[in-house]
Amino acid sequence: MTTPTVSSAAAPGLIAGEDPGIIYPSSDGEPLAISDTQRIPLVDTYIVLSLHFSRRPEVYVSADLLIYYEMNNPRRRVAPDVLVAMGIPDHPRDNYLVWREGKAPDFMLEITVSSAQAREAIAKRDIYAAMGVTEYWRYDPTGRYLDPWLIGETLDDHGQYRRLDRSGTFDAPQGYSPVLGLDLCVVGDKFRLFDPMRQTWLLTLAESYAARRAADKQAEESIRERQATAAAEARIAKMERLLREHGIALPDAA
Repeated sequence: MTTPTVSSAAAPGLIAGEDPGIIYPSSDGEPLAISDTQRIPLVDTYIVLSLHFSRRPEVYVSADLLIYYEMNNPRRRVAPDVLVAMGIPDHPRDNYLVWREGKAPDFMLEITVSSAQAREAIAKRDIYAAMGVTEYWRYDPTGRYLDPWLIGETLDDHGQYRRLDRSGTFDAPQGYSPVLGLDLCVVGDKFRLFDPMRQTWLLTLAESYAARRAADKQAEESIRERQATAAAEARIAKMERLLREHGIALPDAA
């Protein structure tokens, strides 16, 4: 017997034509094993973008999340290293179902650390273009598989990707992301994000902690300095009082 189609009105979360019997796993069953070369920029970029957009509840940021892009076909899936979806509520998801969300993510980043990943990233271009992903970025931390190390593309009116212009603010491979409103840069061996409006680098979690520790240390030193000054002033006041009690005249202040 054929399972009847359930509409969103009959079953919350489903849309018309969606088979309620199909399961979309949150994992592909493969072991998660990546090198530090890939993991560090992946995690840093995810955290940096999450913090940057934390005050915008309509921006969703995720990493290594399964995206299903064809309704009723769980084999049609991809898992970009980092994704950003504008106009999508920011809440935890097991996966991203394009037809339920109503749109594809706007920004995808793939981090390439092998020739196989480089080939896979190229193959994903057609998938992302068909999905309607506005920007597709590829980054090679090793510098061996992409030339240049950082490549940004945007979807044109014909549904094809074209290279984004590389800006020249910094002496490093970089490009501006209109979707994010940020510059993506390779500085030395680090992948960095720069806010051109505020003219500031976005800090990684480690850098944020370091900055906070430095600020706390400076505050503590300032408190100790104020305490030392207050103690010195108290000693001077005490000596002046003792001198007056013994009838010793104090010199006029200059």
